[in-house]
Amino acid sequence: MIAIINGPNLNMLGRRNPGVYGVKSFEEFLPEAERLTRELSGGSETLEYYQSNSEGELVGIVQRLAFDPTCHGIVINPGAYAHYSYALRDAVEMVESPVIVVHISNIHARDEFRHKDVIVPVSKGTICGLGLDGYLLALRHLIQN
Repeated sequence: MIAIINGPNLNMLGRRNPGVYGVKSFEEFLPEAERLTRELSGGSETLEYYQSNSEGELVGIVQRLAFDPTCHGIVINPGAYAHYSYALRDAVEMVESPVIVVHISNIHARDEFRHKDVIVPVSKGTICGLGLDGYLLALRHLIQN
């Protein structure tokens, strides 16, 4: 199993600032991610999706997955929590499987407060600025490596 975890306001994709985040909701995108996961893994991997606007709930999700032997990787878009949530960072640091951070927009080309991501240093890598395709690239990497 591979998990995708989305943080605050990502439930508003398709409606929130479409010039930055696109016009497709994550619910519209998710079947594509599930299909890619099945195809690349030959059906051996499933995809679980979580989204929360609550920092504590996100920490709890990450903690549950951290030592789950069936979890083979996590793709996380922490949203605004990427820039200041040391609680989420500490939870991600406990994860035994690889974690890839994804940002839909290029955080380095936006407001200065968005330039720093406290989660990235405890992750395997990061993808930013490639829209929803960033999730597909992260899934591809987790499955093929």
